[in-house]
Amino acid sequence: MTDILSQDIMYLPGVGPHRKDLLDSQLHIKTWGDLLGYYPYKYVDRTKFYRIAEFQSPLLFDNVASAGSLPFVQIKGRILSYDTYTDPGQKRRVVAHFSDGSGVVDLVWFHGLRYVTQTYKIGQEYIVFGRPTIFQQRWQFAHPDMEKVGESNVTEMGMQPYYMTTEKMKDRGMTSRSLEKMTKALVTRIPQGAIPETLLPEQLSRLHLIGREEALRKIHYPQSMDDVQRAQMRLKFEELFYVQLNILRYTSERRKKYQGYVFKRIGPLFNDFYRDNLPFELTGAQKRVMHEIRADLCSGRQMNRLLQGDVGSGKTLVALMAMLIALDNGFQACIMAPTEILAEQHLATIREFLKDMPVRVELLTGIVKGKRRKEVLGGLLDGSVNILVGTHAIIEDTVQFHRLGLAVVDEQHRFGVAQRAKLWGKSDNPPHILVMTATPIPRTLAMTLYGDLDVSVINELPPGRKPIVTIHKYDNQMTSLYQGIRQQIHQGRQVYIVFPLIEESEKMDLKNLEDGFKAMCDVFPEFRLSKVHGRMKPVEKEAEMQKFLKGETQILVATTVIEVGVNVPNASVMVILDAQRFGLSQLHQLRGRVGRGAKQSYCILVTNYKLSEETRKRIDIMCDTNDGFRIAEADLKLRGPGDLEGTQQSGIAFDLKIADIARDGQLVQLSRDEAQKVIDADPECNLPANSLLWNHLRELRKTNINWSEIS
Repeated sequence: MTDILSQDIMYLPGVGPHRKDLLDSQLHIKTWGDLLGYYPYKYVDRTKFYRIAEFQSPLLFDNVASAGSLPFVQIKGRILSYDTYTDPGQKRRVVAHFSDGSGVVDLVWFHGLRYVTQTYKIGQEYIVFGRPTIFQQRWQFAHPDMEKVGESNVTEMGMQPYYMTTEKMKDRGMTSRSLEKMTKALVTRIPQGAIPETLLPEQLSRLHLIGREEALRKIHYPQSMDDVQRAQMRLKFEELFYVQLNILRYTSERRKKYQGYVFKRIGPLFNDFYRDNLPFELTGAQKRVMHEIRADLCSGRQMNRLLQGDVGSGKTLVALMAMLIALDNGFQACIMAPTEILAEQHLATIREFLKDMPVRVELLTGIVKGKRRKEVLGGLLDGSVNILVGTHAIIEDTVQFHRLGLAVVDEQHRFGVAQRAKLWGKSDNPPHILVMTATPIPRTLAMTLYGDLDVSVINELPPGRKPIVTIHKYDNQMTSLYQGIRQQIHQGRQVYIVFPLIEESEKMDLKNLEDGFKAMCDVFPEFRLSKVHGRMKPVEKEAEMQKFLKGETQILVATTVIEVGVNVPNASVMVILDAQRFGLSQLHQLRGRVGRGAKQSYCILVTNYKLSEETRKRIDIMCDTNDGFRIAEADLKLRGPGDLEGTQQSGIAFDLKIADIARDGQLVQLSRDEAQKVIDADPECNLPANSLLWNHLRELRKTNINWSEIS
């Protein structure tokens, strides 16, 4: 069977060399097995026939759009006659008048007119399938599917599958129907019993799942929606199960291979800091997370922990306390941030926390050069630098530590797994790893993206913080908005105004910012303004940020470059222009730049009046809650498992063909539990009873899916 599925797609009837190239370039379908794994995205019931007289039925009209269209339907009847029309300024069209005895509809074609009139004969009985619409008070079908009665297989088909195709495929005549016919040809050529099973019989029985062969046949040619649901359940579970099995296998192997440094001592650095320097009483969530980290550091196994917490929840303080434990046990620590601004912010925050404590903290980014860089590298090597704060420069080969015991990685989604693993090579034994993110990640996504990490959550804000008030305004309400900004500044506060430069390389967007800055200067001539965007030189950017931080400017006009690494407690207003261009999580990140002081803070989301339903939902959610996890869950459901920062880049390092992490949360949990059972029973991954699972996982790892990102 493996030989059948690995056959070149070119040798499937109906394909050939030209279609092979198209399938490969557009859908990455190279073999029969690839086509079998290209699943339909929807189904239409082809078992029911309508009568034309029923088009006036209220039951059908429940689904009629305002334009007067119906759902896809099929009718059976005969062509009565043809007419050809050539209206001024319009394309020539052929219209067939079609009747089933209860009424008459028009069948309309704008392309392939000769083929239509030569193929579809007057008086012959046909099955017509399509979406009827009203044109000049008559029902019509444009370019319907047509099959002779007796030659059609629609009643055996049950539910007709529909497949995604690209514009290039459609331009070359390859439609969903073309793929359906290819898949039909493929399925009929695969002998019964020839598709191998990939799950254990015990799993199928206990979880009430159908076999893989039955699922693959039914996913392409179901007789009912029950068939569709059972096939989807089986294939989704299998997909998620092997993702989780791979993650847990990797985690198990890593834990056996690498022993963690044991930090038994809570020494003077930690104790003095806790007694003398702690800026406020730790929240219950911070205390809980510190206990979890402390248990890891004492366990004898390498810590790999994900620390989630909203902006301002106190993650950096927790990370610093963990680093002080490392220092008390004779080790060094480092914190790696994705941008120079964020690295510099961490440096300032840590030095402020430590005050005059005997801890040497240094910075290593691209702008640290020459003699200063040599001093930092020398201090790391001889152990005199206790804590290093930096960007990805930390993982360069020239950076060597005396004894690195703990590495903190901030904003994990900005770094690949491979970059995180490079930190392991900075010490004789891999250091403990603490990963931080201010982007709250829904649990089902965290289990898949960061399945090799233990998860801790800080879900409380420090005392004295007031919830940010979020308000939606339309762009025709700017006068009142400007007045509110003036009131805040007169009260001694500062304001961010964010322009939507999603892609900072876009010249038009940059021009928008420049024009917007000039416009804001005209609107607020009585105030001083700063400007920051991603294409400025680091020195220029830092100078502008420092002006705002010191209160020398009252308004900071910026792009999303400020979403991380800016801490100005005096800033109380965040205005986000064209807020409809941002994802929920990015709006939440930007909002987190204010609300850092004791005064009430505001986030103003400005949009145009015409918003899509999805955008309106996003804005409403932002106004309703400050809970980052609720927002992240909503973002996942609205946008799918892409980058939760708001762009459409994939947040998942591997392809999911049929499972949907946003909507299949229970299956993610079930697959995780099942994979854990296998690992617990077979920690060496070599039991003969599980050979089917391990062999299939090995085969999957040979595919073009980028499994290296999760292993």
